[in-house]
Amino acid sequence: MRAVRKALALIALACGLLAPGAAMAVLPDEVLDDPALEARARALSLGLRCLVCQNQSIDDSDAPLARDLRLLVRERLVEGDTDEEVMTFLVARYGDFILLRPPFNAATILLWSIPAIALLGAAGLTVAHFRRRSATAAATNLTANERAALDRLMAGDD
Repeated sequence: MRAVRKALALIALACGLLAPGAAMAVLPDEVLDDPALEARARALSLGLRCLVCQNQSIDDSDAPLARDLRLLVRERLVEGDTDEEVMTFLVARYGDFILLRPPFNAATILLWSIPAIALLGAAGLTVAHFRRRSATAAATNLTANERAALDRLMAGDD
């Protein structure tokens, strides 16, 4: 019986340690009373980047700045701003970087082109590597005596 309790405790501990990602960062005191406004706030929060974590939405981040941004979004919605007005306000304040999916424009063209540049660079390096390798292999041609010995070995003549 004692072993069973110990096993269950270990399983509970493992589940607790392996499932922290399941918890959302939005705290109960942040949730709006109006379900429609809360749904809008959650939808907006999912599209905004946490400026601390940089690869998480503010809805998923536990950072204090993300909490401040979530509260700011909710405050603006309560004041009557539309979704577009909230996003415009945040982009004006923090720049396009706050958007998890920044727009394609002159200011973000480098951001959008870096993956293509990296892919083309990797392809060029791969081609150069194989050309260099084949040139090295061609430079190590066999002499006539080595070729004759190889032909004898391949034919089965000892």
